[in-house]
Amino acid sequence: MELWLKAFHIMSVIAWMAGLFYLPRLYVYHAAAPVGSALCETFKIMERKLLRVIMNPAMITAWIFGIWAAIVGNFFVDGWLHAKLIFVVALTAFHGFLAKIRKDFEADANRYSERFYRRINEVPTVLMIAIVGLAVLKPF
Repeated sequence: MELWLKAFHIMSVIAWMAGLFYLPRLYVYHAAAPVGSALCETFKIMERKLLRVIMNPAMITAWIFGIWAAIVGNFFVDGWLHAKLIFVVALTAFHGFLAKIRKDFEADANRYSERFYRRINEVPTVLMIAIVGLAVLKPF
């Protein structure tokens, strides 16, 4: 596999994961902010920019460079990649869930507690462990 391709994939994943770790943490604090307050409005701006400027482009480029690398490396015949893709699809679904929550916050219609956001903050970590483990160890 071309090393530059692998490097761009890793850079994209790092940026995407940073957002996936940070956005639920913002939601923890946003859920505690009074609706209509200056703090609440600040969180709306931060969340929108994080999602649109960093997370969405990083997710898209992670997928593009990842698929490209899998094609170049002929990895689509390997079982570990199929398993990894299941976890990457789950991570993408989680990203979509976070985007839906952002829209709820934008409309001042949050449905979840601070505690809920603290718990889901662990989801990307668990998925990352599985994804990196499969990519590095290639167990099958």
